[in-house]
Amino acid sequence: MRYYVKSIVPIVESKYSSFTNVEKNIADFFLNNQRKMDFSAQNVAREIFVSEASLSRFAKKCGFHGYREFIYQYEETFAEKSEFVANSTRMILNTYQELLNKTYSLMDEAQIGRVVKYLFEAERVVACGKGSSGLAASEMENRFTRIGINIDSLQDSDRMRMQAVFQNGKSMVCGFSLSGENQDVLYLLREAHKRGAKTVLFTANDKDVYADYCSEVILVASLKHLNHGNVISPQFPVLVMMDIIYGNYINHSKYEKAEMYDDTLRALESVNTRIM
Repeated sequence: MRYYVKSIVPIVESKYSSFTNVEKNIADFFLNNQRKMDFSAQNVAREIFVSEASLSRFAKKCGFHGYREFIYQYEETFAEKSEFVANSTRMILNTYQELLNKTYSLMDEAQIGRVVKYLFEAERVVACGKGSSGLAASEMENRFTRIGINIDSLQDSDRMRMQAVFQNGKSMVCGFSLSGENQDVLYLLREAHKRGAKTVLFTANDKDVYADYCSEVILVASLKHLNHGNVISPQFPVLVMMDIIYGNYINHSKYEKAEMYDDTLRALESVNTRIM
């Protein structure tokens, strides 16, 4: 049985865009490394032509007290790769497993609890995104509507900008953007925040500026630096995190929400029976 382990890889990936060129060089080394070696500051500094002080600053920027703590966790989670993979199916399944490990590493139970609280308190929820992120927003609407949440999903740029006007302190806006750079999604989050709404951004890139207008930034696993990452649906990491939130929401009012979900299924079944 394979157990989940905390990994520093998704942490480094989420901070990548905020690194200096030297720090990106260090990050690339740890993200792409496939072998065990002497990871002492002296040896790594010599290996990638940086100073030991740069390694220390890099580790602190990733949220560690110093390089020693960073490398301790890196070595703890460094696992040898299988030398032989039977077929592409096995490789893709391993990629999904690695994404689940990344999600486990990024998950913040206290944050999930806060988001669930926002959902309970909001009179209206809006989920928005473009492209594959828009499909994730639509899926959120489909799932949470079934348990009684008043939620709409938006994928159209004009509708996002118009809806920003109608948000208030009783609203919650969930924005989906893996790159964290979709301007329509960010506009809705900023304007909703100004009007007192709770705002939650689902993204694979962590930027300090999000703190100015996001109540919560939920980091999801990145598809970068994964074998066969290019054939994995970009929605998958978002949907996994959404399932975690959904499960926590259900557990807070287990019997009531389960009964409501069953009622919606029966309603759908009755419609299908009449059609047939």
